Amino acid sequence: MMSRITDPDVQMLATIAGTLKSDYIKDLKSDPWAESPFNWIRQCPSRQRGKIGEQLLAGWCAAKGLDVTRSPDSEADRLIEGRRVEVKFSTRWETGIYKFQQIRDQKYEHLICLGICPFDAHCWVIPKNELRHAQAGLTGQHMGRAGKDTAWLSFSPDSPPQWLNRFGGSLGKAFPVLMGLRS
Repeated sequence: MMSRITDPDVQMLATIAGTLKSDYIKDLKSDPWAESPFNWIRQCPSRQRGKIGEQLLAGWCAAKGLDVTRSPDSEADRLIEGRRVEVKFSTRWETGIYKFQQIRDQKYEHLICLGICPFDAHCWVIPKNELRHAQAGLTGQHMGRAGKDTAWLSFSPDSPPQWLNRFGGSLGKAFPVLMGLRS
């Protein structure tokens, strides 16, 4: 970066700014996302993050040999092996949790929750019927008078609710569940 500065006085000012930086900005080494290949995603608006999550999942599934196409309507995000899926994406919050938001009762067969940590990823492929009854971590998102139209699923990836275990966890554990969509 300094090589782009040609004026010696600007270089001196930049050097001084570099020495002052640590007084004002938290130590970047303490930021777990600082060197993460996923850090840039956190800088995007939340609506874009959802789209990025869908694209990450679709790209990973396709690279693993699964047939992935866009849904023909807005009631699902993708078709994986011909099955309608809704994709929810979360980066790990500073509190250590994932929060998969805006879960609606739409026309899909599976909800896929993709979570990204600085140097790890998690995935759960949840049959929609599992969302119809009370589950740990699954709560109403908008609790107004008719606040049952959306929900969110929130938990720590280090200790997800027991009911999620059979639907994935790591990408490697989620893949056989995705393969089951073929049948």
